[in-house]
Amino acid sequence: MHPVIYLNLMQLQNIFYFKVKKLNLLKLQKKVISTVKLAAKIFNKGAISVTQKDGAANLVTNADVEIQKFLQDRLQKILPQSGFLCEEENVEDNKKDYVWVIDPIDGTTNFARDIPECVISVALLYKNEPVVSVVYAPRLKLLFTATKGGGAYCCGKKIAVSDKKFEESLFCTGLCVYEKQLSNYCSEIMFKTHDLCSDIRRFGSCALELCYLALGRCDLHFEIRTYAWDYAAGYLILTEAGGVLKGYNNEELDFRSMTMLVGANNKENFEKLNAIICETIKEKPTFRK
Repeated sequence: MHPVIYLNLMQLQNIFYFKVKKLNLLKLQKKVISTVKLAAKIFNKGAISVTQKDGAANLVTNADVEIQKFLQDRLQKILPQSGFLCEEENVEDNKKDYVWVIDPIDGTTNFARDIPECVISVALLYKNEPVVSVVYAPRLKLLFTATKGGGAYCCGKKIAVSDKKFEESLFCTGLCVYEKQLSNYCSEIMFKTHDLCSDIRRFGSCALELCYLALGRCDLHFEIRTYAWDYAAGYLILTEAGGVLKGYNNEELDFRSMTMLVGANNKENFEKLNAIICETIKEKPTFRK
């Protein structure tokens, strides 16, 4: 066979394979979206009961538990033999190739107080890499989605990070409510960054803040202590929208352990924020589980 013809055939095969792979992810994503929207009916049911998991700052509601069980049951049927990593009830089965990462309500305190910034967050990992993400804010009627290599969307429209410079940036951050001894670091980073950026916001939901960063509503993000269910879905949405999200001192995220989050709309702003954080926190923190 002529080498040029052979090359063209190989290119066509690669294009065909990519389209099939992408189509499968999109089909899977549609099923996840439908499942999450059904779960939102539990979210909107009304009467809730609130208990404490580990002190007054860490709340769980009956809706958290009910939504998680509903999602586990439905997603297991969509993708049999998949594992789960979920916030409630110590669900941790992350040894399989495919793992669903679920936060039934990210922003539980907001949810319990009828503050609208709270979301259902679902990501599918394949060999520890997010390939499908759905983040739904029922009270805001915002649906964020992404597939690996397929871009990020809000309510069906493609989204991209802002082009703001550091001095124009809106910084999303907050104090560490679960390990309050880390709050001094957070405060110092907050004040140092505030001196250099435009302003600061705190929405109370890590997943939603990462989606807002992807949408261009904010431009910088820092969270000192997070689990995979806080950020896995938001990570894919943000990076597919052109943003950057890493751990302490430029560390890649591995989705299997607690981590710090440093995010930005572009690499230059990420490096500036990362420098502020590393100047303040000299060594990678060890987190209490």
